[in-house]
Amino acid sequence: MEITAKSSPSKSVPVRRTFRQKLRLSNQISAYLFLLPALFVFGLFAWFPIVKTVVFSFQKVNLMGESTWVGLSNFQRMLADPSFKIAWGNSITFALLSVGMGFIIPVGAAIMVNEMRRGKVLFRLVYFLPTVIPITISILIWRLIYATDGGVLNSALVAVGLQPQAWLQDPRLVKPAIIVLLTWANFGSTLLIYLAALQDVPTDQYESAEIEGASPFERIRYITLPYLVPTMLITFVLQVIFVVQIFTEPFLMTQGGPNNATLTPVLIIYRKAFLDGDFGVASAWSFSLILILSLFSIVYLRFSRQSAD
Repeated sequence: MEITAKSSPSKSVPVRRTFRQKLRLSNQISAYLFLLPALFVFGLFAWFPIVKTVVFSFQKVNLMGESTWVGLSNFQRMLADPSFKIAWGNSITFALLSVGMGFIIPVGAAIMVNEMRRGKVLFRLVYFLPTVIPITISILIWRLIYATDGGVLNSALVAVGLQPQAWLQDPRLVKPAIIVLLTWANFGSTLLIYLAALQDVPTDQYESAEIEGASPFERIRYITLPYLVPTMLITFVLQVIFVVQIFTEPFLMTQGGPNNATLTPVLIIYRKAFLDGDFGVASAWSFSLILILSLFSIVYLRFSRQSAD
């Protein structure tokens, strides 16, 4: 009797576990069935073009007939093209300028808005309004601002006794001019990200610092900035990824000029594919862009995990 009483629970445990495993599996199957249409659409419009791009980068593409494999020939032609160094050099310059303008300025503005006792909602609205303007409209506005004759900016320079500048025709000025546009267009969303991060700062730390006589600069240095560092790192990586992919602004404002000063990798991909019809080299450019942005994405994921921990 004792043996059967001891042996019966040991037999029932596997049965219960098997039943629970089957129940979980059936629930997962139902979930995957519901996700299947979304996964199909995502794979068709997201991953399938990426796979085709990788395949095309090793082929001489013929959209009307059969494509032939050419190995690394497209990559060799890409590297031999003088525009390769020019485009990536411009991208690095754009990234460095965006760090100085589009990365540091929103941090300072967010800290100042957070330190305000009144008027926070008004300043959030004012800073966020440019974000809701379509980028094409923003470009038209800034082309009027940068216009050589009668532009708002040059008129202001003449009014204070300075010489007008060819903002979009001078290779030295055109890159900062485009970065100013990008900063203006994305300033509001970046500011809101920093303000959201600042809401996690315990208010009792600010109160304790004020009681101990800490100045606003000291509160920012020892309380605010340490809390913002993880968010700043993530925003920095995302901004570099975004700036490397810019296309609309150089395309509509300068067409890559003057003297290829605003030529970018994505603009070259557009020219190679849709103007020259060389889809093989365009795919090689796209594949190289995918690899570089994947490295930045890995860095972004690491920073985001560290900030979450």
